[in-house]
Amino acid sequence: MGSTSLYLPDECWELILKFLINHDDKKKNYSPEATSFSGYFQRFPYLPSDSHSISLSVVSKQFLSITNRLRFSLTIFNHAHPFPISLFHRFNNLTSLNLSCYYGDLNDLLCQISRFPLSLTSLNLSGQPEIPVDGLRSFSKNITTLTSLSCSRMDCINSSDLSLIADCFPLLEELDLSDPVWLHLADEREEYWNSVHNFNSGLETLSSSLFKLRKVNLSDHYYINDQSLFHLFKTCKLLEEAIISFEHLTMAGIDSALRESPNLRSLSFSNLVLSTPARIGHSLLSLKGLTGLDLLSFKISDEFLSSIAMEGLPLTRLVLKNCTGYSYDGISNLLSKCQHLQHLNLQNADFLNDQHVVQLSSFLGNLMSINLSRCCNLTKSVLFALAQNYPSLSEIIMEYTNIRKISEENSNSSTDVVVSPQLKSLCLACNLWLREENITMITSIFPNLELLDLSHCNKISEESICQVLRRCRNIRYLNLANCSRVKFIRVNFKVPKLEVLDLSFTKVGDETLYFISKNCCGLLQLFLSNCYALTKKGVEHVVKNCTQLREFNLNGCDKVNADIVAFMVFSRPSLRKIEVAHRFRPNDEKREYFLRHGCLVN
Repeated sequence: MGSTSLYLPDECWELILKFLINHDDKKKNYSPEATSFSGYFQRFPYLPSDSHSISLSVVSKQFLSITNRLRFSLTIFNHAHPFPISLFHRFNNLTSLNLSCYYGDLNDLLCQISRFPLSLTSLNLSGQPEIPVDGLRSFSKNITTLTSLSCSRMDCINSSDLSLIADCFPLLEELDLSDPVWLHLADEREEYWNSVHNFNSGLETLSSSLFKLRKVNLSDHYYINDQSLFHLFKTCKLLEEAIISFEHLTMAGIDSALRESPNLRSLSFSNLVLSTPARIGHSLLSLKGLTGLDLLSFKISDEFLSSIAMEGLPLTRLVLKNCTGYSYDGISNLLSKCQHLQHLNLQNADFLNDQHVVQLSSFLGNLMSINLSRCCNLTKSVLFALAQNYPSLSEIIMEYTNIRKISEENSNSSTDVVVSPQLKSLCLACNLWLREENITMITSIFPNLELLDLSHCNKISEESICQVLRRCRNIRYLNLANCSRVKFIRVNFKVPKLEVLDLSFTKVGDETLYFISKNCCGLLQLFLSNCYALTKKGVEHVVKNCTQLREFNLNGCDKVNADIVAFMVFSRPSLRKIEVAHRFRPNDEKREYFLRHGCLVN
């Protein structure tokens, strides 16, 4: 039979490529909180998805055209001059734009973007020094489809910024103004209160304009008062999710505001006045659709928890981080009535012991994520309990616990080990007495781990790390930063799925990098900050063998000289970001030269 060429129309190829992209995204972002507006359990950095792979667009012009149409989000990382503004001709189906890592003239860029016929719905300006006033005005005149705006981690946000946002984007449904770096609040007492008044007035103006607002994050804007909170909740009738930090709010003010917002599904209050009694009354209990409740640093009572239990609220997320005043009886009563809970954070519940965790399991069959950090009475037995009694659990966070300690009557022999194949993410950072035998146990119980954080665990050895890599064959992210005993990791077997490795502030040297480069060839990100024993030789091993490497952090590695940077950029085209010791950083001219080759060098 003669060979015939296979032709598929664009529509068929588009379906195929969509399937490949969506399948990869689901595989990479399994975390239940990965897309949450308030992801309190998201502890690990974002792992690159299909963007690190060889682009499908290079296969053919047909694929180039199709993948251009399938790109709906774009993140701009550097300040290359001139910026290739023609990208917005190529990707004309964009709906999401992230400028949080853009370091050039943001006003000018937004003005240029506004000239393209884009239907953007999401804009991220987080981490910028200030609101780009002129740019946003130009942007909003032609792009009127924006429904989500993120301005978190900005140096400051003042009342005039809030008025600008209200004028430019009246159709916003999601607004993130969280975590301002510093505030334009005066030192003098009278001027300070004038500044606070002006900001709260700006917030009222903002909330009056955003009649479609569904989600708002005001974390760390602690000067919000009762009046502005009441106005926000009263005027934004569609509000479903709210994250609020406060110092000046009263319980009566919160109670009054909640009565005005019956559609709330997710509510987070972070209290800066530690151990303020939580006396939120019937208004909270009347939120019949409430699925997420976060209370941070409150003094709560068993009676308070019991009143929530009696109402039978459909909670799927409960966070009581650093809360005091309640006991096992109170939390047990509540959880017995909230048996659809998926995410639970009891950080600093110092009354909690191993037996309590076992007993609570009868109510928590659907639990997917648990945070038991700083629960000082827990031992390593609790890991057995979680593995045996929580069948849906995929993430455990247990920082600063006494995980090494175990009493004879609670000990588990190797024959008692129950395997928990569904657990994917485990954070045991800052467990200072965690030892090799504990790591052996962990790898036996949780063989399918993909993300493991052992940072600041000073007693673990190289042998235990090799056990992790050998037994947990699906491991993708491993954090060993500040593990001071780690010096030589002899990885003499293949670890094909490892993508992110953090060895910062360890004693590893060139020999370790030789073994890692030979057997962890799929690395995308390697962090070696302040590894003083490293030299140029070890870096060359990695650059030669890790063919997909995108980020390499060598900050503080003083034996790795400046000459190596050019070698890295031109020998490994996949590299997008390199951090080097401060005294080896290139001048502006060389930095710009490396940027033109696709790599940001800091």
